[in-house]
Amino acid sequence: MLVPDPKVVRKMLTRYASLRIAQAERHTPAAARELEDVSYTLCVMFATSSIHDAIAKADALLLSKGRTETADPEGENGLSLAV
Repeated sequence: MLVPDPKVVRKMLTRYASLRIAQAERHTPAAARELEDVSYTLCVMFATSSIHDAIAKADALLLSKGRTETADPEGENGLSLAV
C-alpha cells in the first residue's frame, strides 16, 4: 500500500478542520461541497469508507512519522559519511 505524504495529510486535515468549523459557525452550500470533497479525498488516501477511520489513520501516520523524525534529529541514521 502506498503511504501518503505527511505534508499532504497535514494540509488535508487542516482543511477538513477549518471547513468543519466554518460549517458549525454558518452553513453554506459551497463549504458543504468542499467539506464533502476533502472528506472523500481523505477516505481515498487511507482506503476507508468512514471519515472517522480516515482521520484515525491519518493521525497514526503523522504520529509514526513524527517519531522517526525526532528519533534522529540530525538525520544521520547512524550512518557514517566517510567514504
